[in-house]
Amino acid sequence: MAQHDKVTPYEDQSTTKKGQVTKMFDGIAPYYDLLNRALSLGIDTIWRTKAIKLLKKNNPQNILDIATGTADLAIEAAQVIKPKSIVGMDISKEMLRVGDKKIIKKKLDHIISLEQGDSEDLRYKSESFDAVMAAFGVRNFENLGNGLAEMNRVLKKGGECMILEFSKPKAFPLKQLFNIYFKNILPVIGKLKSKDPKAYKYLYESVQAFPDYESFASILKTAGFTEVTWKPLSFGICTIYLAKK
Repeated sequence: MAQHDKVTPYEDQSTTKKGQVTKMFDGIAPYYDLLNRALSLGIDTIWRTKAIKLLKKNNPQNILDIATGTADLAIEAAQVIKPKSIVGMDISKEMLRVGDKKIIKKKLDHIISLEQGDSEDLRYKSESFDAVMAAFGVRNFENLGNGLAEMNRVLKKGGECMILEFSKPKAFPLKQLFNIYFKNILPVIGKLKSKDPKAYKYLYESVQAFPDYESFASILKTAGFTEVTWKPLSFGICTIYLAKK
């Protein structure tokens, strides 16, 4: 896990990973959704739909969306699960600004509220939520164990945690194609669109360093979760992790 924690967007030793991630997402916020659709060929929307369908089985009414970004996962949950409330929290105020506009446009502001905060130091009371979820966010935690322990703390007993995160395909030739795309093509597209090629170089490096499958399941258990399962999507490019408290 130490290797994962050391991967940062910029080579700035004077700034923490948390500070660098905040700066990066504030900078790419206006282009983030467009790039996500283009770079994943629209598959990221399908991944979120599948993840929310799994979370819907227990019908959670109060949901916390960690590292909500521009609120795509929160919006999907509001439309599919129809809970009483969703709190979307993120460290980047510019990403939240984009998310707020989308929520108002979709008339979901009576269900979803967005707020700035630190995933590793949540301000919410223990056992406040029926479900806690995150899509493509836990990879950016400065300390993965701390962030997951906080997600566990604010979850009610019997509640469910759902994490959607990139993983590394294992099968030939997808493993090789995945590496070429993420390492060489992605940063070029990112540079053309967002003027920050480092953000997309970091995406590749952070995915490579992130513990996936059994390794991540083990870290979830260490953070206090039980009944940890995972479901690879698109031949292992992305994985849904489910865990109980």
